[in-house]
Amino acid sequence: MKIAAIIPARYAATRFPAKLMQLIGNKTVIRHTYDNTAATNLFDQVIVATDSNIIYNEIVSNGGIAKMTTGNHQSGSDRIAEVAQDMDVDIIINVQGDTPFINKEALKKIIDLFNDEKVQVASMMQILQEPKFINDPNYVKVVVDKNMNSLMFSRSVIPYPRDNENEIIYYEHIGVYAFKKEALLSFTNWEMTPLEKAERIECLRYLENGIPLKMIIVKGIGIEIDTEEDLHRANHYLSKNKI
Repeated sequence: MKIAAIIPARYAATRFPAKLMQLIGNKTVIRHTYDNTAATNLFDQVIVATDSNIIYNEIVSNGGIAKMTTGNHQSGSDRIAEVAQDMDVDIIINVQGDTPFINKEALKKIIDLFNDEKVQVASMMQILQEPKFINDPNYVKVVVDKNMNSLMFSRSVIPYPRDNENEIIYYEHIGVYAFKKEALLSFTNWEMTPLEKAERIECLRYLENGIPLKMIIVKGIGIEIDTEEDLHRANHYLSKNKI
């Protein structure tokens, strides 16, 4: 089974422009993500897919591999599909460029899900505990069934705490996806779906086309960089954990 990691990297992020070129310690966000992914030795190839010459040069000048893509993609999955369509590969891992603390344990767990031939798409989640993050729309929440298949993703609080009698575990969706190649290419041929448009969460396109995501709980992913506050937290996390 041939496995590739492709990291979609857009320079002009809406909420935090140029976030992937911000420094955490002495390296940019995108280099942390690329280097940590490559260091796992889990992949036949690790590639950054970008529409930015700045990001392309950042990766290539530091010994990495990057591919230029067109700039009109609706989602990261569409961007990596452009690179993946001509690759000889079975499984593709979409490691978001803003996950600088991605680690081998988590990536190995998501790859192992494909030992079950029924799994077409998989993703990660971690327990979310701080109320301010549970209520923050920048933190995407996910609920799952008893078999760990996704039921819904939302920027709203799900499940809604109607009363305080039951303990609720909230899960934050970590934007690392794994696909069979054919599932990824199918995604790019579907129109954007109503829930996807409303929430601006790309994986809802799979749910609305009848394909659940197999979810795993991971630990130690750290912080995704969506805001300047996240960047400050990431620098503190890096110094505290001496990664």
